[in-house]
Amino acid sequence: MDVQVRAQKVLDKCEAMSLLCSKSANYWNIVKTAFQIPLILINSLLCIMNSLGQENGMNMKMPNIIINGISVLLLSFQSNFKVPEKVELFKNLGNQFLLIAHSIEALDEEDFTKEQITSIVEKYDILLQQCKFEDIPGYIKKEVCLIFKNRTLPIQLNVTGEIKKTPVITSSSIISDVPLTQLNNQGI
Repeated sequence: MDVQVRAQKVLDKCEAMSLLCSKSANYWNIVKTAFQIPLILINSLLCIMNSLGQENGMNMKMPNIIINGISVLLLSFQSNFKVPEKVELFKNLGNQFLLIAHSIEALDEEDFTKEQITSIVEKYDILLQQCKFEDIPGYIKKEVCLIFKNRTLPIQLNVTGEIKKTPVITSSSIISDVPLTQLNNQGI
């Protein structure tokens, strides 16, 4: 394969992955915010209720237990989903894919060597192994596929491609399509 063609394919893949990771980081950042806003509101409410309860002599034990339980539940969900880690992972991967794309663009077309492209492909492959495609929503994958419709995409983003099976004709499949009465009449 021509070195320039290979460089263009890697550039396309890096740009697609950079966009995919940026959109995924934004998605997980929204999820992170969706967990943090209720926590802030719950803890503020708890603070207000405790200060009002002390002044009026109200027993705040049960509301404190319930509100703290909700707060812990939200923190547990956020921790279990590893939301902050996903935000950082996708943000860092997006930046690193973009750096690879910029390094390819910085090379002159006459200066491309097979060794340079091989080195860039190795860096790309290492980053690709770190990407958790299962944590990327399908609609983001499809959106990136549409944006890069006529360009080279990583195989992990080939969500629209179909593998077509060629029908295999065997003697048993031919016989199974023939009515049983016809087979009996022919002595089979």
